Amino acid sequence: MDIRGKVAVVTGGASGIGAALAQKFAAEGAQGIVVADLNLERAQGVAAAIGPQAVAIACDVSREADIQALAAAARQRFGRIDIFMSNAGILGRPGGLELDDALWQKMWEVHGMAHIWAARAVLPEMLERGEGYFVVTASAAGLLNIVESAPYGVTKHAAVAAAEWLRIAYGRRGIRVSCLCPQSVQTDMTAGGAGSAGINGVLSAEQVAQDVVDTMREERFLVLPHPVVAQYALAKATDYDRWLGGMQKLYASYAGKLKG
Repeated sequence: MDIRGKVAVVTGGASGIGAALAQKFAAEGAQGIVVADLNLERAQGVAAAIGPQAVAIACDVSREADIQALAAAARQRFGRIDIFMSNAGILGRPGGLELDDALWQKMWEVHGMAHIWAARAVLPEMLERGEGYFVVTASAAGLLNIVESAPYGVTKHAAVAAAEWLRIAYGRRGIRVSCLCPQSVQTDMTAGGAGSAGINGVLSAEQVAQDVVDTMREERFLVLPHPVVAQYALAKATDYDRWLGGMQKLYASYAGKLKG
């Protein structure tokens, strides 16, 4: 898809990958950009820096009503939605089964249902036009899992599955769908934490945004800013039990560091 002249909505747009995407869409000539985020003040700052073609809207993606209101506001302002970047995410905290249900539920809502709710809100108009682009931000954890946080790994798998299903169901009806699966990226969520420390190949949000736009231009499904993720996924598919054994070793090392 050529982004020039299109209207794009970006959730989680106040910082990190979302802000970089909003700015990149502007640089690519988007006609309208909606910067959506819980933090309205920061979203307004991103929109102001882009210029008059951008507007900030407060949105809590863990609430379907907020997403429906976001889509309605975008249509009222710009007349249509061509691109929906379902990007908002939360890191939560490390742990597994012992983590409380409230955290698990929030992760399900933000990393799973938010994409379904967004699709409900924007796909009907896209299908009517026979064109539209829906992008889901998942994670390399959605393809490979992560030892530090069970809720994060599990719900990011759900995000990948949601994107796959949308592509399967609507790909022949003019709806393009891509899924972003990076490893570590320099954002507020990873600053100073396990998401960036000690990992080679930490990318800037701007680098990731460029990869998203390049993938959208070619209309490919997976956005892999870290190409090594494809190699890991292939190794996983080729010998699942061996891959699980390697992940068990990683988990044992991680757990040992926590005890130490």
